[in-house]
Amino acid sequence: MTSRKSFGSDNHAGAHDAVLRMIAASNEGDAHSYGDDPWTQRATDRLRELFGAHGGVYLVFTGTAANILGISLLLRPYEAVICAESAHLNGDECGAMERVLGNKLLPVPSSDGKLTPDLIAGRLTGRGDEHRVQPRAVAITQVTELGTCYTLEELRALGEFCRAEGLRLYMDGARLANAAARLGCGLADLAAHADVLSFGGTKNGAVGVEAVVVMAEDLAGSVPYQRKQQMQLASKMRFLAAQFIGLLEDDVWLQNARHANAMAQRLAAGVRGIPGIELLHAVESNAIFATMDPRDIEPLRREWGFYVLNESGHVVRWMTAFDTSEADVDAFVASVRETALSRV
Repeated sequence: MTSRKSFGSDNHAGAHDAVLRMIAASNEGDAHSYGDDPWTQRATDRLRELFGAHGGVYLVFTGTAANILGISLLLRPYEAVICAESAHLNGDECGAMERVLGNKLLPVPSSDGKLTPDLIAGRLTGRGDEHRVQPRAVAITQVTELGTCYTLEELRALGEFCRAEGLRLYMDGARLANAAARLGCGLADLAAHADVLSFGGTKNGAVGVEAVVVMAEDLAGSVPYQRKQQMQLASKMRFLAAQFIGLLEDDVWLQNARHANAMAQRLAAGVRGIPGIELLHAVESNAIFATMDPRDIEPLRREWGFYVLNESGHVVRWMTAFDTSEADVDAFVASVRETALSRV
């Protein structure tokens, strides 16, 4: 454990007190297993209401599991998923989809992490050719792995394009709360054009839980079987559900995301103008991507935690979390400035 606040990932943060209190409360007495308990019913009912999910809500342990389960509802064995090249599904899940589902990914380069109808259209070759894998689903991430956020208009355009082309739309929502905070909209607004999406808890104050939200009612029938076969049916489901209840009460999930986003804005504002620092993408969530003078990276990493994503390009990522304080940000900015100016 580091003595200073880590800016490496929102996964580095602990759990929110509201989540821990609810886990402790759910630990009183016995409860039926595999989700047949009042805690799971309460959490999934509330999530279904917030999203307007006609196909139901299903809790799993991890974000990768949520992506695999969600996408497994959309594909037959010979079908493929179009995604951004930077997608977590493509670059950070160790080939889980290919290994577990056996389906092919069709990655598309995107400078800002977003897909557009035109980018997707470029991958719709070979349809109807029995020698070619058949594009069937589009997977987007909200917010993207580059910290950018699809607008509601962009989501609408993607949904309309996918429906017109006979494609299903999946949304990786590991940081969906940050998008809602950014756009000032409801979860149902974000989900309106998706067939299936995930809603992340782990990166926003939970211990470890994600929700698979099935918007399309025609997909609901196979979810219980797919979840069990993919080893994501928790026997003591109440402890997963309790985490979401803790986040949902008093909109803790939204407060957490708003705070993390605000701390990212504070950090970005603080480093602008420091010699050697260049911000690479719009700061639209809780992530900041920047290039640094290579001489500054290692001294700062020894003092603070953050990731270097591209050694040759000197690209770093700084992330804020629900428990990042203004003092944490200001101290980090002061270290960045002091390190950079020591060379001038």
